[in-house]
Amino acid sequence: MLSSLSRLAAGTVAVLALSAGAVTAVPAAAQPSPSRWTAAQGQVSARVELTGGSLTLAVVRGGRTVLAPAAVGLHTAEVDLSTGLRVVDVDRRTVVERYRMTTGKRLERSARMSELRLALRGAGDAAMDLVVRVARDGVAYRYELPAPLTVTGEASAFTLPADAPAWLLPYNSYYEQNRVATTAAGAAAGDFGNPSLFQVGEDFALLTESDVDGRYSGSRLRHAAGSPTYQVVLADAEVTARRTPWRTAIVGDLATVTESTLVDDLASPSRVRDTSWVRPGKVAWSWLSDHPSPSDFARQKDFVDFAARNNWYAVLVDEGWSAEWVPELVRYARARGVEILLWFHWNRLDTAEERDTTLPLVKSWGVRGVKLDFMESDSQARYQWYDAVLAKTAELELMVNFHGSTIPHGLARTWPHIMTMEAVRGAENYPLPANNPVQAFTRNVVGSMDYTPVSLDTGIHRASIAHEVALAVVYESGWQHFADMPEAYERRPEALRYLNQLPTAWDETQLVAGHPGSGAVFARRGGDRWFLGAIASGEARTVTAPLRFLGPGRWLVEVVRDGEEPRGDLVRSARVLTNRDTLAIDVPSDGGFAAVACRARPGRSTCYLPPRHVPASALSVTPAGEVDVAKGEAVEVTAVFSADREVRDVRLAPVVPEGWSVHGREVTRHRLPAGEELRGRWTVRVGQGSAEGYVDLPVVATFDAAGWPDRVHVEEAVRLFVPPPPLNGTPFVSEVPFVTETNGWGPVERDRSVGESDAGDGNPLTIDGVVYDRGLGTHAPANVTVYLGQRCSRFTALLGLDDETSEPGSVAFQVVGDGEPLFDSGVLRPGPALPVDLDVTGVRMLSLRVTDGGDNKNFDHADWAEARLTC
Repeated sequence: MLSSLSRLAAGTVAVLALSAGAVTAVPAAAQPSPSRWTAAQGQVSARVELTGGSLTLAVVRGGRTVLAPAAVGLHTAEVDLSTGLRVVDVDRRTVVERYRMTTGKRLERSARMSELRLALRGAGDAAMDLVVRVARDGVAYRYELPAPLTVTGEASAFTLPADAPAWLLPYNSYYEQNRVATTAAGAAAGDFGNPSLFQVGEDFALLTESDVDGRYSGSRLRHAAGSPTYQVVLADAEVTARRTPWRTAIVGDLATVTESTLVDDLASPSRVRDTSWVRPGKVAWSWLSDHPSPSDFARQKDFVDFAARNNWYAVLVDEGWSAEWVPELVRYARARGVEILLWFHWNRLDTAEERDTTLPLVKSWGVRGVKLDFMESDSQARYQWYDAVLAKTAELELMVNFHGSTIPHGLARTWPHIMTMEAVRGAENYPLPANNPVQAFTRNVVGSMDYTPVSLDTGIHRASIAHEVALAVVYESGWQHFADMPEAYERRPEALRYLNQLPTAWDETQLVAGHPGSGAVFARRGGDRWFLGAIASGEARTVTAPLRFLGPGRWLVEVVRDGEEPRGDLVRSARVLTNRDTLAIDVPSDGGFAAVACRARPGRSTCYLPPRHVPASALSVTPAGEVDVAKGEAVEVTAVFSADREVRDVRLAPVVPEGWSVHGREVTRHRLPAGEELRGRWTVRVGQGSAEGYVDLPVVATFDAAGWPDRVHVEEAVRLFVPPPPLNGTPFVSEVPFVTETNGWGPVERDRSVGESDAGDGNPLTIDGVVYDRGLGTHAPANVTVYLGQRCSRFTALLGLDDETSEPGSVAFQVVGDGEPLFDSGVLRPGPALPVDLDVTGVRMLSLRVTDGGDNKNFDHADWAEARLTC
């Protein structure tokens, strides 16, 4: 009797195909014992046993039991599929897949797995398949159902020897605790996060899960005091599903575990057909080292200039950026060959409407990727959000960094525009160097890790400079966000020169030496160069690195190590070696070193490649100032472009919003010599359905430049203002369209207090016990601009701090007309509302501003109660 789930019939012969993503079958083996089944690849085998209606699974490597028999089964609201089971059919096949990643420890992947499928029946003839896959680097299993059932839990568990050393992560939903070294049975009672590492004699087992998405719930491992068993526990009390993720054990020696791609091998294939727009790379990140800087346009330009000088891919603008200047920053950066990435709190994108408006907007600015933060949940609902936001960002060709997130579960294979995920106690938590080695053997095994390494002047200064620099090799991340400021790197030119050489996606990775408790030495190949990173924790010592990973022949090996000055620059030395040699480097306490190796040849003195830069260019546009253009009206736009060296295939044209029209053709030039100008002139007409307010009309020059891999994008914008309908009567400001809006926390609220970070979550406007029906709820620092069009004569309001805060704040209210100050309240604290009545005759733009009172923005909920205009 065959299972109700589709499968190859026993005895079917299929040709072993090796095409990308192919799933293939081989002849079934002879029917095994009715109560015990085995699947194997290389030294690793899985043994499934049915005893008294209950299933167990054990993992063996080289004849040694690594995972003892532990329960397998599924609990559902409809039927218990963990007991009373019988096997009605057995199927075997070999799964062979080849695929390419955009990030990771190895770009080209090849997986070969033996699959055992047991068709099971339980009470009432309820059906379930247990699918087991075995690879040379581990074992995984999942449950599949013929129809959705309400899963209330799993019997799934893993059992280790009681005294097995363990490196465990006390669970929280954002995976940022310090790992603890313990034993399987000696660990504290409670929940531990994936992945969890255990040592069983000469073997290691890393327990985790793969292929988790919105069809199921995330999980963790629960441990009872004194028990060697770890139970899989779901984040949700129940979840309706037809299949589960893969319960995964990566098994082998330390090299096998750290080099494993099993989690990705088990994941669903890519849903993105064309990945040519996906770019890993080095990223300058200012938030940790210069916390106010994400709100400072000029300071972000410093980071852009630094990235351009050093050929880093992008700048991440973290919490605090403003829509008022980000488009201009993007234009500034792209002209210099640098991309801009933007930070978002995940709840800014937690609805389809927000995703459909916010993401296309930042895409229209030229932003290349987003950092999404504070998801902090393994629930099915949050995984469904991951699914939705990944689908939308893929559609828009926006790359993604998940921060405050779950761990990777093979997501970067399914969605190759995921560049990295956090789920680690990274540099922003100032971890001690003793916590650094274990991350390479645990968290980073399962996917790119946004640790934000290389803190030189920021942080606690416990690890040596060479240790910090080596982290950029030891830790893999498709986007490697470096944690310090430009000045810190430029004070150490040898350290910076080494960082500038590093790829962030690798052709090959090998563990050279190390142990979770003491240190790690990794070699990673990018093209024809090998990079070596070594970190140690604890006392000063000699760290050795056998060079067996190098190919035959002679290699030039350049080493950077700590100098005599503890926080000073690195020292670089070079020598010719072979793969029979071993590097032996003396390192200080919590020290390390890094190296690069390339083929030695006559006349070659360095492996370092010169940095690449885009041509310096100039693009000027007219009109140069802000221009009012009503719907249906036209404006003439001109542009002049030139570059300081020859560029090719130049294209120059305006990019108009949907519904607008442009008269005039794109200007092109096959070859534009250095210094020669390319000019264009166009008539642009505003669409009748145009949005009102400020509209940036970009004029874009794109071109190819010798030595630069991508097409260069240079853009300047004509600043237009499309006026809203004229104001009449005595409208409340909460009824008037906002031209611009910024707020210190959440959006500005109309006729409510600011509340929390979501729109519409405020309370009635209340100042000193008095409730007001109309007004604006803001949080310092805030700025709301409305268009008066010189049609209004008076502005009145009652100003004060809202009563909703639990602790008192302090703010200052300011009113500005066309850039000129009209009113300043001075610092206000909780108390009665302050009335304001101002003459605004002749004012075109009125700005209502709130500052933090000089003592930070905490509790600064500021109300413009009964704010009204006379027009």
